[in-house]
Amino acid sequence: MTATLTQQSFFYPQPIENRVALLPVCERPGTRLVTFGAGALSRIELLANIIGGAAQIEAAERLITQFHTLKKIQNAALIEIERIHGIGKITAIRIKAALEIGRRMVKDATDKDYSQIHSPPNAAHLIMDEMSALEREEFWVLILDTKNRVTDITHLYRGNLNTLTIRVGEIFESPLKNLAASIIVAHNHPSGDPSPSPEDVHVTERIVEAGKLLDVDVLDHIIIGNHRFISMKERRLGF
Repeated sequence: MTATLTQQSFFYPQPIENRVALLPVCERPGTRLVTFGAGALSRIELLANIIGGAAQIEAAERLITQFHTLKKIQNAALIEIERIHGIGKITAIRIKAALEIGRRMVKDATDKDYSQIHSPPNAAHLIMDEMSALEREEFWVLILDTKNRVTDITHLYRGNLNTLTIRVGEIFESPLKNLAASIIVAHNHPSGDPSPSPEDVHVTERIVEAGKLLDVDVLDHIIIGNHRFISMKERRLGF
């Protein structure tokens, strides 16, 4: 007998397997969160708890398969997420909101924990979490007082993927207004590899020279990769 495609089967996909119902209660994402805490859960289990419903595990797996990382889910357009089978608009909104809360927690910690800078790792760790999550290249300026305490962080430029045009004069505009004693400049490599390019060295030389003319000490140029960093000062590149 030849199977025929009915109108109902064309417009309505087959029901998604309810895998969570097949798991022992102790192994379900919600139970595991209550028992062991959120830190013990995988990305899929965390997403499953946000998604909820009978097909939460399957939908979470589709999200990770489509976007690969939480960072890419966070940066995806809402419509891209809601197109995933088993998600829908309301769930997509919840996912975006949850990931945005996580991003802002990192930013709040960065904004409010401006401590004294004693070494390149101090500076790098202050900005690493947030800069590592950026999909486009950005250039930041850390403004320091006479005791090497960070008083402000200026997000100066945002590039297109791996390209960035830096105007040296603009780098010192905010430090001069704030009577900064010194600055640390930083930018990220979205590729994840913090290795400096010849252009990075050239830009550093220009910034350091301008700082000498303006009597603002340039302490370092930090390049951030995927939770790795390079200090141009330590490498003696541009200094």
